[in-house]
Amino acid sequence: MTLNIALVSDQIAMDYLRPAFSARFPNAKLHRIDTEVQELAALEQIDAVVCWSPPVGLLARMPRLRLIQSVGAGTDHITRDTALPDVPICRIVDAEMAAGMNAYVAWAVVHGQRHMGGYIESQRRAAWEESPVVPPGRHRVGIAGLGVLGQSAAKALAAIGYRVRGWSRSPKSGLPEGVEAFHGDASRAEFLAGCDTLVCLLPLTADTHGILNAELFAQLPRGAHLVNAGRGAQLVQDDLLGALESGQIASAVLDAFVEEPLPQAHPFWHHPRITVTPHIATRTGPEAIARQTEDNLKRLSV
Repeated sequence: MTLNIALVSDQIAMDYLRPAFSARFPNAKLHRIDTEVQELAALEQIDAVVCWSPPVGLLARMPRLRLIQSVGAGTDHITRDTALPDVPICRIVDAEMAAGMNAYVAWAVVHGQRHMGGYIESQRRAAWEESPVVPPGRHRVGIAGLGVLGQSAAKALAAIGYRVRGWSRSPKSGLPEGVEAFHGDASRAEFLAGCDTLVCLLPLTADTHGILNAELFAQLPRGAHLVNAGRGAQLVQDDLLGALESGQIASAVLDAFVEEPLPQAHPFWHHPRITVTPHIATRTGPEAIARQTEDNLKRLSV
């Protein structure tokens, strides 16, 4: 029987996966249900879905489905669907994702701490304007979320020379040397008070939905920088705009949004102190996604 694999997303085009999946599964039939192609005729034949943010209710319409494969390390973009069929959900495990996130977070922290946005604007005006150069050792970076990616980013920032602290919902062991650890609601205010830059790498849960809000911003030092490489739903967008207007937040680098792609009319696009990146903080290569999908299908067949 022919294996049918659907590449599914309601946010991005999934054609970037086709060459790797065609090579890994030469006898399979590939289908696309994404922002550009809606191949819906074969829903009853789909055996595996490879997805990022699949449309709510779609997977329940696939009676042969036996694997739901995320293209990322997270699965909350899948489990938001309350009508999911009783099918294994697998995430990507990729050591290179941590390296990619390290690079992104380091760039984003330096971008804010060293006033790079201002230098880019000065260049546009051909203006030679300097800002004070503050050594990394005098800048405190807080990582909210101490999973694999958070701990790796903390270690990378500490290696540059930043003073790094981390916060998690529950205690974490084996943290990188020199990283000051906080956990739970009781220590969150103390953690935030020592963050000149706050980096959000939290998973999206009921507790973290909307966590980046006016109350949290008020607990940061005035003029702090924000980096959100977690999930868009963790940020209350109007609260950020208000904090930027008041000067409580000096600048923000944002990689995840409630609605993706970010609508062209959204105020974030043209805000002088917001840097938008299109959810590219880190990615797993198509070959690795295809390989892990094959591995997971084999395990299900045992």
